[in-house]
Parts: sequence; structure tokens; C-alpha cells
Amino acid sequence: MHAYNRLPSSGHSSPSTPSSPRSRSPRLRSSSNSGGGGGGSGGGRVKPSARFTSGQQPPRTLANRITGAILSVLVRRQGIFLFAPLLYIAGILFYMGTVPFDVVPIIRHRPAPGSVYRSPQLYDKLRPEMNSDNSTADAISTIWKNSYRGGEWRPCINKSSGEIPESNGYLYIEANGGLNQQRTSICNAVAVAGFLNATLVIPHFHFHSIWRDPSKFGEIYDEDFFVKTLANDVRVVNKIPDYVMQRFDYNMSNVYNFKIKAWSSISYYRDTVHPKLLEEKLIRISPFANRLSFDAPPAVQRLRCLANYEALRFSNPILSLGETLVSRMKERSANNSGKYISVHLRYEEDMVAFSCCMYDGGEEEKRDMDAARERGWKGKFTKPGRVIRPGAIRINGKCPLTPLEVGLMLRGMGFDKVTSIYLASGKIYDSERHMKPLLEMFPLLQTKEMLASPEELGPFQNYSSRMAAIDYTVCLHSEVFVTTQGGNFPHFLLGHRRYLYGGHSRTIRPDKRKLALLYDNPNIGWKSFKRQMLSIRAHSDSKGIEIKRPNDSIYSFPCPDCMCRSNRTEDSRSSSVT
Repeated sequence: MHAYNRLPSSGHSSPSTPSSPRSRSPRLRSSSNSGGGGGGSGGGRVKPSARFTSGQQPPRTLANRITGAILSVLVRRQGIFLFAPLLYIAGILFYMGTVPFDVVPIIRHRPAPGSVYRSPQLYDKLRPEMNSDNSTADAISTIWKNSYRGGEWRPCINKSSGEIPESNGYLYIEANGGLNQQRTSICNAVAVAGFLNATLVIPHFHFHSIWRDPSKFGEIYDEDFFVKTLANDVRVVNKIPDYVMQRFDYNMSNVYNFKIKAWSSISYYRDTVHPKLLEEKLIRISPFANRLSFDAPPAVQRLRCLANYEALRFSNPILSLGETLVSRMKERSANNSGKYISVHLRYEEDMVAFSCCMYDGGEEEKRDMDAARERGWKGKFTKPGRVIRPGAIRINGKCPLTPLEVGLMLRGMGFDKVTSIYLASGKIYDSERHMKPLLEMFPLLQTKEMLASPEELGPFQNYSSRMAAIDYTVCLHSEVFVTTQGGNFPHFLLGHRRYLYGGHSRTIRPDKRKLALLYDNPNIGWKSFKRQMLSIRAHSDSKGIEIKRPNDSIYSFPCPDCMCRSNRTEDSRSSSVT
């Protein structure tokens, strides 16, 4: 490959191929010239003095001139390459001399899609078209149109009819957490007691710093009904006999306490706990929430099913008020044949603080959340090296939905202004501001505080677990249950509603990662938004009936451990839909 001459020489616009180096040798030139032209017979050598006069330069050919020009350019280009670093450094120094050192350039990074809370702006944009949309079908009646294609299921928990063998000793457990975490403890304790052939002492509830509810078992659940339902499977007593406690000086701290790992297998109880039970005749397990694996033998699962779906019934005061509120919701839903939606909204101050998400409350919100985190989890969120990324939390679908976001989602799913909604929740953070858009979208919305009189609610007001039990009852009997954040409350309702509604949960579980992207999109229109919401609704419908896999919980997936498949007939299908 030959060098390319960018600068034309000798009047030519393109370079010619340089001559061979051999043709430039004086010796070869003289020998080649001897064969041609003019004087000299016989091909003799011509002397230079005979060809050129003294001091005269030989004439330069066109090829010589072109070659010289090319070499000249190459030399000049090499010079440029040699001096290029110096020129570059000089340019940088010149530029720095023109910029003051106290000015620092600001680099702005565009936030990742879905990482910013822009729902209020989206609501302002979509509201006019949403309010003028008259195409909404009767969503509350058509939402479960695909729910029975796989056939129905029915409860089928077998109860024992024979006598229980002599007890191996007493099992005392301490349940921790809120209402439904305690429920897990109770059901698991029944299963373990039955497996070990132990007598179960009515579980003791820990007083939790967050829920702050001192309620005892009998103040939340019907204790007599619980004991009676389990009578043929597990012995249950409300007190340890004196002759047993005498061995421990009537002090529970002297009783051997097992510290069991979460999700321990049933074989651990057989190999480790059972021998100690036979030796001591009284053992204690504290804490006991989630201390038994979901993957257990059928006999153990049957006892869990029996405890959760049959034996645990709320106490009469809770059950009575809960059923009263269900009746009032049905009266207010007369335009929808008595059908209403229940929504579990987790937007209390402690929930928002624990999530570490950022909304649109500015400095005031930051101060409130910092104070709430310090009150509830001293130092947990301010440990050295801990990095909190609110944007990443939102993208991953971990941020609690705001009342506004729940309203937008439900309107997009086809529920209109005349839909009755029961809102199950604690005290909403900054409720006056956050509840306003939800009430604009659903003016028929009710809470237990709105449905019940102060006198009716008074006995339960300062007990978070009892208040949660009232919410649980009203949500259980709604046509549609909407969960917005996860946790034990919706997981238990998911399974309990399957148990009541032929194996179908009738529950909307939104894809919050997808919602984060949609709520952060300023360009989306109402029709496109509505199409996306209907897709989320259809996905929840198709997932209504699901079979339990090995590591799933029977509290969310009662099929097939707690339920059996029914024969599908035209009569049963038609009665299910109505």
C-alpha cells in the first residue's frame, strides 16, 4: 500500500505510482541508456562526461518530481504526529485558563423509568378523560367470568372420630407479631402438638412494640369453639396443671425453652423436640411464628387446615360487629346487587417509614419518616454503611401504593364512581391530603370508622388486633378483595376466600413493578392506561384458582390439602356465577 498524497503537486490532482528504486540507481541508469539512440556503435559504454557538461544537473523526470513531493508530505505529516501531544496539552492549558476554578460543571443524571413518584401529575392529566369515559362495563359482575373453567373445589377436611392416645406432655408456645402472624403460630402449634401427641396450652400472645395490643387469645378468638372443634384431634387446655408447674417452682422461666429456627422440618420436632417432651413433660417454644416448614406430611397439613379454616373463629363481640358492617356495606351497594369491593391499604405512617420510599411530601415528609423510623426501629436505618435507594425500591415494586394510586388502578380496571368500596386500613399517613383524590374517584367509599358509630367501635378502638379482625371479617365477605402491599393479612384472606368461594380467591393482586412504570409515564393516555389495567385485572382472574406447590403455604393455597375437586355440572356452574 502506497502513501496517499493529500496535496496535489506539479499540476496533477492525483498521484502517480512512484518509480522503482532500481531505476534511480546511477549505475543501472547508465547501463540501460547504452542500448538506445545516438552515437556509439557496437553498444559501447557512454561516459558521463560525454552525456552531460561539467556542473550541469541531470534533468528530473515526472516520476522523480512526484516521488519528491510525496516524501516531502510524509515528512511534514510525521512532524505533525510528533508535535500532536504538545498541541493537545497546550489546548487544554488554554481552555483551563478561560474557565474560573470556582465553577464546577454539574452532571445531571436522568432518573430511571419508574423510580420517581409522579402519580399526582398523571392523575391531573388523566382525570378529565377518565371522568368523561362512559364505556365502563359492569366490572363488579363480570370480573370473575373465567374463574370456574378449571372446575370448582369444596372444603374436605377429615376430622378424627377415635380417641386420642395418652398425652406425652404439655406444649406451651408464645406467639409473636400482629393478628395474622399470631394466627400462623396458633395453626402451626396445633399441627406440632398433634404430631407429638402433646397437650396444647392455649397460646400466649407477646406484646409487640409496633401493634401494642395486650389482647389475650379469648378476647380475639372464640376459645370454647376452638377447643371443641379440635377435641378429637388435639387436646387443648387453657392452663397447665399445678402438679406440673410445681416441678418448675411455678415459674415459666424455669421451663426448658426451645429456640427453633424458622421453617424447621417436622423431622426436627420428631428427633429433637419429642425426646425432650418425654423427659420434661412440659416444654416451651418462644417465639413460635413461622417455626414449621410448609412442606410437611399430609397428617400435619390436615391439622393446619382444621385449625385455620374450622377451629379459629373470632370472638362473639368481634364477629357480631363485623357481620353488622358487612350488612351495612351490602345495603350501600344495592345498585350492584349488594356486591362491594374491599381494599387492604397499607399506607400507615410506620409502613411508609419502614419501606424507605419517597413520595411528594418534601422536607416535612422526610422529618416525619425519620422520626417514625427512629421510634419504631432505633438505629436500624442509620447504621454506618447502610445505603437506602428509594428509586430502586420503587422500581422493584416494594413501595406501598398511595390512596391515589389505588384509585387510578381501580378506575382503569373498570370500577366506576358508583362502586362501593370498603377500605381496610390503620390510620392513613397525612390522610386529609392523601385520601382526597381517592374519595373524588370513589365517593361511596367506607371505612369501619364511617360505618360504625363511636359507641359500637369504642370497645375495640385501642386494640389493633381486634380492629384488624373486624377488617378481616368485612374483607372476607366482599365480592372483590384488593391487596396492595402483601403481608400476612392478605395472604390469609387469599386462602380463606378460596376456601369459601369454590377454590377461587376473587382477589386482585397488582403487578407493582408494572404499575411503577405506568405511573411514571407522563405520555400515557387514558385508553392506553385503561388497557394496561384491564390486563392486570385479567391476570389476577386467571390466577384465582392455584394449586399448592411443595413450599407454598396452605394458608394461601388450600387446594388440594384442605379442599377436594367437585364434579362440575351445569347446575353447580350456574349457581357459582350468580
